[in-house]
Amino acid sequence: MSTSVSASAAAAAALLPILTGRRSPPASRVPGISRRRIGSNPRLFSSSAPSPVLPAAAMATDGAAPDAGSKNKLLVFDTKEDLAVSLAKYTAELSEKFAAERGAFTVVLSGGSLIDALSKLTEPPYLESVDWSKWHVFWVDERVVPKNHEDSNYKLAFDGFLSKVPIPPGQVYAINDALSAEGAADDYEACLKQLVKNGVIAMSAATGFPRFDLQLLGMGPDGHIASLFPGHPLLNEKERWVTYIKDSPKPPPERITFTFPVINSSAYIAMVVTGAGKAGPVQKALSDKQTSSDLLPVEMAVLHDGEFTWFTDKPAVSMLQNK
Repeated sequence: MSTSVSASAAAAAALLPILTGRRSPPASRVPGISRRRIGSNPRLFSSSAPSPVLPAAAMATDGAAPDAGSKNKLLVFDTKEDLAVSLAKYTAELSEKFAAERGAFTVVLSGGSLIDALSKLTEPPYLESVDWSKWHVFWVDERVVPKNHEDSNYKLAFDGFLSKVPIPPGQVYAINDALSAEGAADDYEACLKQLVKNGVIAMSAATGFPRFDLQLLGMGPDGHIASLFPGHPLLNEKERWVTYIKDSPKPPPERITFTFPVINSSAYIAMVVTGAGKAGPVQKALSDKQTSSDLLPVEMAVLHDGEFTWFTDKPAVSMLQNK
């Protein structure tokens, strides 16, 4: 079950006491990942344990370097199992951090293989140690289909993750699937604005857009993220928080999606990319020879003031030099 955003916007004020009341004991301390700044000239490592932080080229948009406050890291793993173990530690650590600092942890999910990568969070020790009551779950994009439809990102996340962890149903924000694509986008944006007003979602002072604590994203073989596709006019949307698309090059055609100003205002992004079929976009995004012309959507994901970490496997980085 989830909260439809139409109901969410109306009931969001009731969430505030949850955030300001007595907090549950913090989750058990999770070993952290090394925090070194990314440089240029990728130098790739791997191991059966979580990999060290790897140097990678700084990503840019419109020919500009990331803001001084942003950090970019690349991790490479031997297996998807190793990646899932590290991603669980990373996510649990951030959950503890934001639950202690804000009394809430706002998490944005995507579709595709990302949900499989979250599998370790549904197992001990995280099932017991994570304070799931502080989680508020959103989607970076969603297909405008019923929630029980096979194409629904909500259904994918519910079946593979949400049904296995005790997040309060009222803190899972699915789209209103009874609305049109345009209506669903407007409704979702209205919900986000109400949750910002009530202090559930933080606001970026630098950008004026919502600042989600963690966005867990994936990338398509064409370099698209969310429902922002190469060459599409929505790549240039600068005002809306949530918008819609009716001509998606990947079915189903009607979707809603976060815009780049919202994605790039996040505190943390984990970009989970695996498989040789995505090696081309990974190479383009992390190459020293990156240019500002014909940027792929994934290259336009540049945090204003945050930490961007790539979680990859060997096939995904197989086209990078110095691997």
